[in-house]
Amino acid sequence: MRHKDDIVLRPACLFAFLKASPLILLAVTLLFLAWWLSPYFILFSLAACGAAWYRILYIRSIRYLIAVEYIRISYGIFCKRIDQAEMFRVKDFIITQSFLFQLFKLMNLTLISTDYTNLIIYLRGVPESDIVDIIRSRVREARRHNNVYEFN
Repeated sequence: MRHKDDIVLRPACLFAFLKASPLILLAVTLLFLAWWLSPYFILFSLAACGAAWYRILYIRSIRYLIAVEYIRISYGIFCKRIDQAEMFRVKDFIITQSFLFQLFKLMNLTLISTDYTNLIIYLRGVPESDIVDIIRSRVREARRHNNVYEFN
C-alpha cells in the first residue's frame, strides 16, 4: 500500500540506453559483417539486438520506492525480486556522477546501511534531484520514532 508521501524513482531511459549501447554496437557491427561477408551474421545480429532490448527493458523495470519507513527496490521481468531496507538502518550516502551523467543530469546514489542482508543499496541512473536530503530527513525521523541512537 502506497501513501501520498512515497517517492517512486526509476532509472532514466538514457541510462538504460547507455548500459545497452555495447550490445547495440555489436548488433550493428554484426549487421555490417552480414552485408560484407555472409548473411548468416544476421542471426547473430538479431540475437545481440534481442539481448540489448531485454537489457533496456530490465533496467527500465527497476522501481525504487522510498517510503517514510523503508526503501523498497523491485526489479525483474520474468522473475520479480523485491528488496526492502528499513529507513532507520541507513547510515551513509554516496553520490557518484561520471562526466556523461553530469551532462545528462543523472546520478548513482549509494546508501550504506547496517542491515546484514542489504549492506549496500544502489539507486542507479536516477535523475539528479534533492532525494538525498529527503532520505536524510526520513532517516532522522525514523530513528527518532524507533528510539534508535548511534554511538561512534
